[in-house]
Amino acid sequence: METIKKKKILIIEDEDHILEGLKLNLSLQGYDIEIAKDGLTGLQKWKEYKPDLIVLDIMLPGIDGLSILRNIRIEDEKVPVLIVSAKGAPDDKVKGFSYGVDDYIGKPFNLEEFLVRVERLILKASWYNKEKSKNNDLSSSPKYYSFGNNQIDFETCSAICKSGKVNLTELEVKLLKLFILNKGKPLSREELLQIAWGYTKVMTTRTIDNFIVRFRKYFEDNPKEPVYFKSIRAIGYIFDPLQ
Repeated sequence: METIKKKKILIIEDEDHILEGLKLNLSLQGYDIEIAKDGLTGLQKWKEYKPDLIVLDIMLPGIDGLSILRNIRIEDEKVPVLIVSAKGAPDDKVKGFSYGVDDYIGKPFNLEEFLVRVERLILKASWYNKEKSKNNDLSSSPKYYSFGNNQIDFETCSAICKSGKVNLTELEVKLLKLFILNKGKPLSREELLQIAWGYTKVMTTRTIDNFIVRFRKYFEDNPKEPVYFKSIRAIGYIFDPLQ
């Protein structure tokens, strides 16, 4: 008889009583549970554990929940994310949905409602995976992105630009994806650091400046007068592909 694999849920929550309560009740529903109590650990567990659903708080030590969400969406647009947060005002929910959350429930919450929302999100994800398998759709995001005379190939981590073909590092690819997802929107250096690979006190915001120098060298006709990767005084940078 074939063994049915348990669906995996990652809970990223720093309040112990809520964390233990969610873990217990989801375990009783037959789910396999992994937990994280801070943002950096949550990102690490997401990569290692490969959950079928993420339950995410917003106010967390280290990296906040919205930065975690945006980090995840750079690499995975399909894994369901359910925010459970005391920040339940309409503006908070709108921001969460604009960053790619699938569902949002405020604290305090009704346990039965929470469990139903979890069940529905996992069911919808399984429908999508079956449909994707049926259509042999192996990609959840575009493989290529073009702007000006430049083309980025995310599958091979390379780009075609004025100087020919260049090989991109993993961090360069991640940062480029973040800029593309937020094209036309100003991003601060701190925001870029935190979302792209996790901000730590060891790193400085000048780290971003070094990457921008590289991108201008790769993609700008005149790196000293950039049109795609522009500086915004006292804020950071903006990617404007419509030039």
